[in-house]
Amino acid sequence: MASKIITEAELDEIYAFAVQLGKDAGNLLMEAARSRFSSNSHNASHDDEPATQEFTEKDSAVDIVTQTDEDVEAFIKTAINTRYPSHHFIGEETYAKSSQPTRPYLVTPTTPTWVVDPLDGTVNYTHLFPMFCVSIAFLIDGAPVIGVICAPMLGQLFTACKGRGAWLNETQRLPMVRQPMPKNAPGGCVFSCEWGKDRKDKPEGNLYRKVESFVNMAAEVGGRGGKGGMVHGVRSLGR
Repeated sequence: MASKIITEAELDEIYAFAVQLGKDAGNLLMEAARSRFSSNSHNASHDDEPATQEFTEKDSAVDIVTQTDEDVEAFIKTAINTRYPSHHFIGEETYAKSSQPTRPYLVTPTTPTWVVDPLDGTVNYTHLFPMFCVSIAFLIDGAPVIGVICAPMLGQLFTACKGRGAWLNETQRLPMVRQPMPKNAPGGCVFSCEWGKDRKDKPEGNLYRKVESFVNMAAEVGGRGGKGGMVHGVRSLGR
């Protein structure tokens, strides 16, 4: 059974709401970051150092949650529930805390659904490295139609809505162009990698497999027993 049809006018309204929600949540992230600077004299050993950010480990030392994660998610959830009480909400932190048997389905196809990561890049945030953001998606019939990413320390707001294009800071339209793969791919490409939270130090583990893949991509063509990809570069900004 399909969900209630959302009109173009309703989608416009939801899009505007989502964009403003991303801005407001981004402001909360920046307020929390600034507070660590303003409280440095009370919490840091040197006056020129920011206060540390307390956090709790989830699955590992690089899979963590801060009070800021939870506070911003609560803010977003309250705003959505107040404006659209019939919509479904999936937040990273509340979902992670729910018990396995009672966890909601990731996506309920018949119900408009919001999917939120209130602080995407928590490890970066704890170190005040600017690559963190709030990520908000809105789905209809299980398919994404709206996306908002606010990276407040970078001063960047990325927004997109089906049929309306993608935008940077609401003024610069972003080209939705699929670049053809180079004939010698992966050579000629920039390779983006994510270390992940599994850091078990064992040859059969995920960490070793990833390191092997990274080296294969970076090595000269013909190297590594013919596995060398000679990519233009490797970028890693995740865990």
